[in-house]
Amino acid sequence: MTRDKSRDHPFAAHLKTVGRGPTLSRPLTRAEAADAMTAIIEDRIEPAQLGALLLVLRYRGETAAELAGFIDAARGALGAPVHGSASPVDLDWPSYADRHRQQPWFVAAALLLAENGVRVLMHGIGGYADGYAPTRPALARFGIEPAPSLEAAIRDIECRNVAYIGLESMIPALDRLFDLRPVLGVRTVVNSFTRGINPLAAPAQVQAIVHPPYRDLHREAALLLGQPRSVVFKGVGGEVQRNPLKICQVAGAIAGNAIDEDWPAAAASGTYIWRDESLDPDEPRRLWRGEIERPVPEAAIVATAAVALKTLGRADSIDAAEAMATAMWRARDKKGFGVRTG
Repeated sequence: MTRDKSRDHPFAAHLKTVGRGPTLSRPLTRAEAADAMTAIIEDRIEPAQLGALLLVLRYRGETAAELAGFIDAARGALGAPVHGSASPVDLDWPSYADRHRQQPWFVAAALLLAENGVRVLMHGIGGYADGYAPTRPALARFGIEPAPSLEAAIRDIECRNVAYIGLESMIPALDRLFDLRPVLGVRTVVNSFTRGINPLAAPAQVQAIVHPPYRDLHREAALLLGQPRSVVFKGVGGEVQRNPLKICQVAGAIAGNAIDEDWPAAAASGTYIWRDESLDPDEPRRLWRGEIERPVPEAAIVATAAVALKTLGRADSIDAAEAMATAMWRARDKKGFGVRTG
């Protein structure tokens, strides 16, 4: 079908809003952002329009309302449940860093919680493999394979309290946006808002960022979305993994209130070069089984689980959360990943 070139494309209105220069442009409202992302997901735009929007937002920076609107669109595409309805999961755990130059030790933190009764849904992208250490191969060493659908993920959670699903199995159009990074040369807003999708409306959510200014942005988006319990902190490699050698500044949105916490370093002072780690995907499983000693990664696993426990409301203080996570780690089933029922 030939488009009428005498009329503006419907999506052009959004580009005018964000791209008319320093005096006439403005951010998208939450509703406008939802409409724009819905058009992208449904492939109702031109390639040039997609590139224009992504690069304008990259240059200017996203607002919390824009992130919330993009998440609204993603949830609409999923038919995702709303908060307040019973969720089959307790904790939402996004994993969207595409270039892991260090081990994803955080998978052991998520499995530690699952072993102790926390129902966890992890979701994310495949990431780069050659010369990197993506999430999925490490999970596979624990017997966790990507679920082909959210329904299958729920069944996995019912069996063992944890599941992983790839973005390509939820919203393929968004997964394809990650492929634009080599084309555009930069990450785009998809790297940010996909972390907040929370596809099964878990009441608690953990997120991580690379650049500290994004902490408040993601917290504000969580508040706009009405997320009951959410925290965001600077994670190793942009993943939900604490660096135990440093103070961790946690920005939270709990029951509609913004909170800020400084979690103390969880390991002895010193240096540890994450990018010097072996990229063998079996490393997290071997550490879990006690076959290798890695004091700093072990501290990272426990410290990360502690933040999640407090976010879940299962510990009422930082000290209590750290003590609980430490006890869980010491009592873990080293012979394999097992789910405790009592």
